[in-house]
Amino acid sequence: MAGLSDEERVGCANILNLLPEIDLRSLCDTVTNKMIVVEDITEAKDTILVFTKNAEELLKRKKVHRDLIFKYLAKEGVVMSPTSEKHQLVKKALELWSSRKAVVDVKVQPETDDTRPDSTDVEAEVGVDAQVLGQQFCRWFFQLLNSQNLSLGQQPENWGPQHFWPNVRLRLLTRTGSEQIEEFEGAEMVNLRLLAMASEERLFFSPNLESHGLKVLVSPHGLLLVAVAGTIHRDGSCLGIFEQIFGLISSPLQDNNWKIKFINLKIRGQDALSGTEVVAPALSYNSTDLQLLCS
Repeated sequence: MAGLSDEERVGCANILNLLPEIDLRSLCDTVTNKMIVVEDITEAKDTILVFTKNAEELLKRKKVHRDLIFKYLAKEGVVMSPTSEKHQLVKKALELWSSRKAVVDVKVQPETDDTRPDSTDVEAEVGVDAQVLGQQFCRWFFQLLNSQNLSLGQQPENWGPQHFWPNVRLRLLTRTGSEQIEEFEGAEMVNLRLLAMASEERLFFSPNLESHGLKVLVSPHGLLLVAVAGTIHRDGSCLGIFEQIFGLISSPLQDNNWKIKFINLKIRGQDALSGTEVVAPALSYNSTDLQLLCS
């Protein structure tokens, strides 16, 4: 029996914590074929984890409902469409745990002359950490923004101008029949415009964090560029796709936390897509386009 990796064990345990006691005991009976009698819910969870052959098997159990996996992913900062089916949520959870395991493996691997990255290269391929940082930022940002959409029933998180540099710029290009360009400058103005998208327009942003939907570049001067594509939804309906480029700079006065220096956001409605793949949209920007923003 292969069992669970450390990352899978932690993730599965967090999902099991969301189950009511009656479902947890029933699941324990199923996994052990009623061969083990447990005394309490803690023992039930531990027994389930021990007797589970692999994470996918556990996630596909009937008692592990779709909504539980969705709530778990949301808590982990993974933004998924509210209409996602269970198999899509299972796939995303497995990918999340696999990516975390890969990061751990990379960090413990000894560095050699062959594996040491070139620190002056602007491409994100200089190391796994930049790509992982981009994924983590996107999960944090879109979870934070989507939480301002009260129609989703989430508790709004701490959104505000504190996440932006004072002179931040937002360029918004919208193509929904006609083309419209809006530009905003300053932390308060940018904060309010983005907030309005979630709280007033009730938009839900679902980023595609796969390799074809996310690109991360690092300039020699410390500018981190994160480009991501995704879909936009409202009330369960897909309205179109978006491509968003973030320019991030760490703040030495705030524990080197990354703050947003600029945002270029392009939105295309269904009418303007002309056959573009909507389920998992890919970035149209190439490395050259992004490198120009680093200069």
